Amino acid sequence: MHRSIGLLSLTFVAISGILGSGWLFAPLLAAQAAGPSALIAWVIGGFAMLLLAATFAEIAAILPVAGGIGRVPHFSHGSVVSMTMGWTAWIGYNTTATIEVEAVLRYSKTLAPWLYLPDGKMSAGGLAVACLLLLVFTVVNAFGVKFFARINTALTWVKIVVPALLAAVILTSEFRYANFSDYGGFAPEGLKGILSAISTGGVIFALIGFRHVIDMAGEARNPKVNVPLALVLSLVISLVIYGGLQLAFLGALDHSDLEKGWPELHFSGDLGPMASLATAVGALWIVSILDTSARISSFASGLVSVGSNARLGLAMAQNGLFPKFMETLSERGVPLFALFVNFVVAAIFFVLLPFKEVLALNTSSIVLSFVVGPIAVLAFRRLLPDTPRAFVLPAAPVTGCLAFVVASLIIYWSGWDTMIHLGICLLVGLVLLVVRNSQGGFDSLDWREAMWLAPYLAGLVLLSYLGSFGGGSDIIPLGPDILAVAVLATGVYFLANRLSLPKGKFDRYLAEEELDEIGEYDTVEDAPVEKPEFKRD
Repeated sequence: MHRSIGLLSLTFVAISGILGSGWLFAPLLAAQAAGPSALIAWVIGGFAMLLLAATFAEIAAILPVAGGIGRVPHFSHGSVVSMTMGWTAWIGYNTTATIEVEAVLRYSKTLAPWLYLPDGKMSAGGLAVACLLLLVFTVVNAFGVKFFARINTALTWVKIVVPALLAAVILTSEFRYANFSDYGGFAPEGLKGILSAISTGGVIFALIGFRHVIDMAGEARNPKVNVPLALVLSLVISLVIYGGLQLAFLGALDHSDLEKGWPELHFSGDLGPMASLATAVGALWIVSILDTSARISSFASGLVSVGSNARLGLAMAQNGLFPKFMETLSERGVPLFALFVNFVVAAIFFVLLPFKEVLALNTSSIVLSFVVGPIAVLAFRRLLPDTPRAFVLPAAPVTGCLAFVVASLIIYWSGWDTMIHLGICLLVGLVLLVVRNSQGGFDSLDWREAMWLAPYLAGLVLLSYLGSFGGGSDIIPLGPDILAVAVLATGVYFLANRLSLPKGKFDRYLAEEELDEIGEYDTVEDAPVEKPEFKRD
């Protein structure tokens, strides 16, 4: 694949994924869950994502492969783990595209009311337009990563400026300090409300866009430096914008909005919550800008998601789960077949699944793939001890363990209902694994290296059922449940690190990667000595 993405473009790929439809609704969802303490939820959520991004930063800098979320665990823990993580991420990425298209159409409802039926469901014409938008995302990505990056960079400037401008306008127009102490106090729902805001209140959904840097690391120029910088820069910039929007949202609310309490906060009509607030404070001039910006934000995020998912589809074909034809690259270095297969799958989601089901599937399927980074860092410290690292995770055993615990808590806080969707997703993936194995899709299945998945997933399912989040039975109260998840995650973290690939198998997988990915060498012996550096520029 062509290394054509510089630091600015790579950073904007992540920002575009983070500042999608999330900034339009996340401040409302977080406020409903936690009230003014939603600000704390953004701090905790931001720290969690920075911690996870730091683990990926070290890995992606030394192993910059396309579809990193699905491909990296293949080198640390083998085929079964990479299938599990890649499959769930692939499902989530496909639902992300449908969510962003839905957002584009909902903000176009006033211009084209025929897109939706009176009961709020999408009409046949709306479905046709949705599929056409997905096709546009696919075609733009087919022109190559450089063309895609230029379009995304231009769109992302709008996505940065408009939310920042909106926050500034609302903060300077109306700010009610009483909102932070009245109506139940600063944390009306307590710690549980803050944690719910992180997992199901839009905070994590908004911030997980940083993952696109990992998936496109195989096409980044100077990845040892640009990948870690892009991860950190994108998250810091986006957190500043989201923090400003949340603060402005909380301070601008009127007494009539909050008289029934934070959980009942809502806005009627076709305007979104941020546009409704801008109207309420008299900043009518920015409402029309918001309307257009909302479509641009969601359009750009959908564009990035489709491009990133094509690389993940390529990685899953290299792992053996998907057919080999999905590995085929065009003259522009684009996995065309993976692009069009993903287009068909995303279109099917639109037709067959209700929007709420798509949202639940998105959250549950993507969040599991986060655990890859923390467990792979120590594995590569052992497997690639002498490889220069532009970024080194400080106190890796401790920091990696903390990141793994954080990722596990995010999954747990998503709740029992979300865990059911995740379980269904994993079962479908397991069936596909068995079918592909019977067809000879895998040279070998690394079951030993995947042994940690069974106690980990079973433990999370059990604790989710016993806990109080998202439909749980409320048998284990808040506090002890967090401790139980932390103990489970810590034990599994050390088990997973003991079960990483042996050096001989790792070297064989890496040699196969270079032959498949680079295609410049006739034999393994002809490949460069420093294999993970991928010196192709």
